Amino acid sequence: MGASDDPRVSRRLTIAELAGQFQLSAEQAQRFESYLDLLVRWNARMNLTAVRAPDEIVQRHFAECIFAARQIPREVKTLLDFGSGAGLPGIPIAICRPEIRVTLAESQGKKAAFLREVVRTLGLQAEVWDRRVEQMPPERSFDAVTLRAVDKMAEACRTALARIAAGGCLLAFATRATEPELRRIGGIAWQEGLPIPGSEQGLLLSAVRG
Repeated sequence: MGASDDPRVSRRLTIAELAGQFQLSAEQAQRFESYLDLLVRWNARMNLTAVRAPDEIVQRHFAECIFAARQIPREVKTLLDFGSGAGLPGIPIAICRPEIRVTLAESQGKKAAFLREVVRTLGLQAEVWDRRVEQMPPERSFDAVTLRAVDKMAEACRTALARIAAGGCLLAFATRATEPELRRIGGIAWQEGLPIPGSEQGLLLSAVRG
């Protein structure tokens, strides 16, 4: 087998291109490489993401989540990734913004186990909450909450509001079709949506809680 036939070589080049595009450090690039390895291996045994090709994972998941990480205000120190699933966008945020303490909320046991393995292997400043967000102690709040590919997005956003500290922000991955419903949610000031690079319909919506 030649070097060009080795999937690991192809995968490293894809991560290298990602690192160049977003000016990632060598340590960050290596963490994304390790994350990709874990995601591909675990995804073969359980349904973490419908996207299975490594290069598509990098393009459709990692790049979008790094873009979101760059939009988080500098003053954010704690973040809740609501319905984290495969760790998207929480894991990329923890890699790219190590100053933020990330909580990965995932109530499905197998997915929570995967997230713990990622956090342990990558040595991230993150924790896993393996129950529903509604079961968190009432006093727990965060500077920011992220939501991506969760069921009943509008309902989840309403639940998330209770976890956002005053002046904190919500970031939701939406589409042009789902944007109007989310903007009807009260109690929070929506900002202009940002088109997600590489996506025709994808938008990153942000809002600030008063």
